Amino acid sequence: MTAPIPAWLEPVDLSIPPLLAEPLSRHTTFGIGGPADVFARPATRQELAALLRATNAHAVPVQFLGSGSNCLVSDTGVRGLVISLAGALKQLLIEGRQVIAESGVMLGHMVKRCLKAGLTGIESLVGVPGTVGGALVMNAGAFGGEISNHLVQAQVLTLAGVDKTYPRAELDFAYRWSSFRADEIIIEARFNLPAGDPDASALLRSEASSRRKARQPLTFRSAGSVFKNPSPEMAAGMLIDQAGLKGTRRGDAEISPKHANFIVNHGSATAADVAHLIKLAVRTVQERHGVKLQLEIKTLGFEPGFWEEAGLDS
Repeated sequence: MTAPIPAWLEPVDLSIPPLLAEPLSRHTTFGIGGPADVFARPATRQELAALLRATNAHAVPVQFLGSGSNCLVSDTGVRGLVISLAGALKQLLIEGRQVIAESGVMLGHMVKRCLKAGLTGIESLVGVPGTVGGALVMNAGAFGGEISNHLVQAQVLTLAGVDKTYPRAELDFAYRWSSFRADEIIIEARFNLPAGDPDASALLRSEASSRRKARQPLTFRSAGSVFKNPSPEMAAGMLIDQAGLKGTRRGDAEISPKHANFIVNHGSATAADVAHLIKLAVRTVQERHGVKLQLEIKTLGFEPGFWEEAGLDS
């Protein structure tokens, strides 16, 4: 028997029908996660704003999921509404050196289009998974480059469905961190990229791609780097490796033998399996090296205090 559409959602007209009790394992690169009470994919900014106004008016909890590439969802799922922008808000416009990207644009696609247009500065991000919006929230980067380096401004929607624009001067960025508010969602970003030598840019892109393939377990499902590097000179993967944890398994989850800052899913890993390995790594690295690791991945649906007991932010 199909569950009825919640009353708060009935007035919202969506091009793609919302899904009830939708397993989030279908929408994450980890392939892990219990059901969302309601899972919606707004096709336009207007639909997104309507969803946000409805949840705000009825105090419905709302979480955002980009391409699901940098998150771990609990086995019990997520209460309230989960909004995915994967496949939506994906307009990309390049005018001279100015790049205007909606938040649902895949980062790799933007990099390739920019390089084709003779623009440079973001080649190292070519293999970073996820959307432009998600990448900005976490200030994604690779091999010395970060997405915020050439940002001009960002447009957001509040949970009340109100537009706001932040010029770069009003935003702060640090290593895998930004000052974007948790109660706002990015809908568009503008960048100003320098013109470059297409051949040199293509070479940089190729080198970044080759390094990623050589160092990372790309043939297995994962959420990318699990932990932030404690410092530029101290890599989380190195610390976990030196703690002797490479290849450690719990169920179908494994600390990758190829790169210790990746936990991979061999098929039927659960969030509980992954969480066990995360807490083991944190505890062991603290004991061996006196360094407290911090999560880089986003976690959804876990009980309050679940991560704090291990000294981690959720």
